[in-house]
Amino acid sequence: MATPSLPTSANELQNNLKQIEEHMRTLQRVTQTRYPVGQTPKEVIWTLNKAKLYHYIPVVPAEQRHRIPLLLVFAIMNKPTILDLRPGNSFVEYMVKQGYDVYLLDWGAPGPEDKNITFDDYAMEYLPRAIRKLKAVSAVDEFSILGWCLGALISTIYGALRPDDGLKNLILLTAPLDFSDKQAGGFMRWTNDQNFNAEKIVAAYGNMPGDLIDYGAKALKPVENYIGTYLNLWDNLDNPKVVEAWHAMNTWVNDLIDMAGAAYQQLITQFYRENRLMNGTLMIRGEHVDLGHVRANLLNMIALADHITPVCQSENAMPKFGSPDKQLIKVQGGHIGMMAGSGALKRTWPQIDGWLGPRSN
Repeated sequence: MATPSLPTSANELQNNLKQIEEHMRTLQRVTQTRYPVGQTPKEVIWTLNKAKLYHYIPVVPAEQRHRIPLLLVFAIMNKPTILDLRPGNSFVEYMVKQGYDVYLLDWGAPGPEDKNITFDDYAMEYLPRAIRKLKAVSAVDEFSILGWCLGALISTIYGALRPDDGLKNLILLTAPLDFSDKQAGGFMRWTNDQNFNAEKIVAAYGNMPGDLIDYGAKALKPVENYIGTYLNLWDNLDNPKVVEAWHAMNTWVNDLIDMAGAAYQQLITQFYRENRLMNGTLMIRGEHVDLGHVRANLLNMIALADHITPVCQSENAMPKFGSPDKQLIKVQGGHIGMMAGSGALKRTWPQIDGWLGPRSN
């Protein structure tokens, strides 16, 4: 929003004041109200505890759809509506229109009674049960998974432990898998500090508060997250498209949920600090997790400007995967922007569709 020049008449002054009033109303609306995220039509087909499995209503005739259904698995400490942010900028909407039979696993928000849930439970109980329902509804034994952030980690564990369960295609987005580089940045910046004690945090709160996770993420790039985003909004208050996009993203960013305490402690200790997945010492419900057992076709997508999951945490894991068909793609954007930013429709989504389409028939 350009700085207005000094008015030269009473009418111009009045117009400037009206413009300022309009801008302030816009600013108040987008910062104090919720955008209706998650508008793509869907139905709940399965529940377990807080978790829900959604099936999106197809819009492409059955004979033109891809045969293999697609399951979306997001992180466990954010709401998955980022995948269906707003009409015209929704990955879910895009994939449904491309002819995919799309499902989404929403982990839900853990309550105090869920503090003992671990990655073992997510990977070997919640996810397999949701998959069984997906198979029953789709009437297809094979399926694809797209996992994002910790959803990618959980999906990877599942793919390694259940390679014969029908997983045909595995797409990983910003997957935090290899924590061998202790100077890589991201959350390693906090977890490397000897004064950082995940056990004490969990003992005090039960679950890891969403506010603390959000602060830790934003503090990695404080100027951009606390100042830059609002300056961008202020400079574009005259642009309805930018304002709508900002409103939707701001709604999602502030939809904070806690992370199950035991899972959080496990993440910090077994993954970040001990790097068990890469070292070959990770045990999930008594089973050894070996990435060499993954046989699904693999697409690993990395965001070049990711400050949450640095490039090396995904890229370095590629040689360990047993998938005979595997590909690594690096795209512009950050941890969230690669899939929900203004360039996602041109840069990221078509590459996912281009890779997945021929492998989904």
